[in-house]
Amino acid sequence: MTAIGAVAVGLSMSAFHFLGQSKAAEAQVSPAVHLATPLAATLLSAQGFEAQDDLIVRDGTLKSRETLLGLVQELGADSSQAAKSLQVIYDAELLDPRRVRAGMTVQAQFRGNTPETAELVSLSLSEDSGKQILSKRKSDGEFMPVVLQARTQPVERRIKAKINSSIYEAALSNGAHDQQVVDYATIFGYDLDFQRDIQPGDEFEIVYEELVDERGNRVRSGDVLYASLNGKALNKSYYRFTPEEGGEPDYFNYNGESATKFLMKTPINGARLSSSFGYRRHPISGYNKLHKGTDFAAPTGTPIYAAGNGTIERANRYGGYGNYIRIKHANGYSTAYAHMSRFGKYRTGQRVRQGDIIGYVGTTGASTGPHLHYEVMINGKQVNGMKLDLPTGRKLAETPELLKAFIERRDQIDAFRNGDADVQSPAQMLTMTSYEAPPAP
Repeated sequence: MTAIGAVAVGLSMSAFHFLGQSKAAEAQVSPAVHLATPLAATLLSAQGFEAQDDLIVRDGTLKSRETLLGLVQELGADSSQAAKSLQVIYDAELLDPRRVRAGMTVQAQFRGNTPETAELVSLSLSEDSGKQILSKRKSDGEFMPVVLQARTQPVERRIKAKINSSIYEAALSNGAHDQQVVDYATIFGYDLDFQRDIQPGDEFEIVYEELVDERGNRVRSGDVLYASLNGKALNKSYYRFTPEEGGEPDYFNYNGESATKFLMKTPINGARLSSSFGYRRHPISGYNKLHKGTDFAAPTGTPIYAAGNGTIERANRYGGYGNYIRIKHANGYSTAYAHMSRFGKYRTGQRVRQGDIIGYVGTTGASTGPHLHYEVMINGKQVNGMKLDLPTGRKLAETPELLKAFIERRDQIDAFRNGDADVQSPAQMLTMTSYEAPPAP
C-alpha cells in the first residue's frame, strides 16, 4: 500500500498536525537491554542504570528550538557537567547534535542534597525507536557513553468499539495510536469516503501488533493484522497476508480478494467533496451544465495521487482546466486531474504507480478556489467515478497454494480475535491482550 494511507480518512488538518506531534509523547518508554557501544563493555542488563534511592531524578522533553545543552542545564546540571556528559555522546557518534529533534526525552540523575552540590551521575536520552543513549559518570569523574537498544517482542492488541464521532477518536480512546488509524484508512481507502460513509453507531475492529520491551512497555507500533467495519455503508473485513516470501504484504477479504482496487476512490488526503458529478449551475458562467467530474476542496499544495497504475498522456496547461494531467490506465479507463498549482516529478509519457504524487492542489484555470477537479473516463467518456463498481485487485483463489496459506493465516487471526487460548497467536507472541469497549449505555 502506498501514499493513500490517509486518503479520505476524514481527519481534519488539525488532526494530522496532532498525528505528528504525539510521537514525542510516545517516545517516553522504558528501555530494555541489549548491547553497548564499542567504547563500553557489553551490557546484559539495564539494572545498573536504574534510579537509586539516594539519587535525584529529573525528567524533561526537548522543545522546539531548544538545545540539549540548555535542557540538561535546566534539569540541574552546571554548564561543565552538561557539556562533558553530552560531548562523549557526540564524540562516539551516537548522536548528531545538528539533527536532534524536538520530543526527545531526557532523564538526568544527580547525587547531592542541594542544587549547588548536586553532581550529575548519568544522563539518558531516549528516542522513538526504543534506543536509549546513556552518558554515565565513571569513578574518575569522566563520562562514558553507552547505548542500550530495547530488546523487543511483538504483542497483539485488539480493539472493538462503536463510532460516536470519528474512528480517530474512538480508536485512540480505546487504546490504539495514530499509526493504527492511518493504517486503517489505508486499508479501507478504496471502499470508503470516511467523511460521508461513516455514521454514528457503526462498529469497527482492529487487531494490531505493538513492539514492547522486556518490561512490557510499548516501544513502537507494528502492523495492523486485521481491520473491519460493520456499518450502514459497508460491512467488510480485511486480513494482512504476504503472498510470496520476500514479497509485499497486502490486505485480503475473507475469501482472499485484495483490498486494493483498480482505481482509488478519492486520490487526495482529507479533502471535502465540494461538487459532485451531474448537472449544476456553473459557478463562473452561471449556466446549467453537466459537471463531468468530482471536485474535492483542499488547501493549496495538498498532494494529489495517481488513482491507479498507468501512463501519463498529458501534463500541461489545458484551457479552463488550468494545470492538467491525464493518465491512461488499462481496460479503456483514464483519469484526469485539473486546476493544480504545480506538477509533480512525472511528465508526459512516463509510467506512474497508484499512489504516486503527480501534482498539488491549486486554483489555476477556470476556478473559484483551491480544489481538485477529478474525472474518470471509460473509452474517452466521463463517468461518475464515485459510483463505479471498480475491478478488484489480486484474487488468491487463482493460486490454490496461496489460498491455502492465506486461510491458515486468516484462521489464526480469527482464533486470536475470538479469544481461543489454545491456538498460537499470529505473530507467535508471549503475550496477548484484547480489549473490547463496553456497550454504550
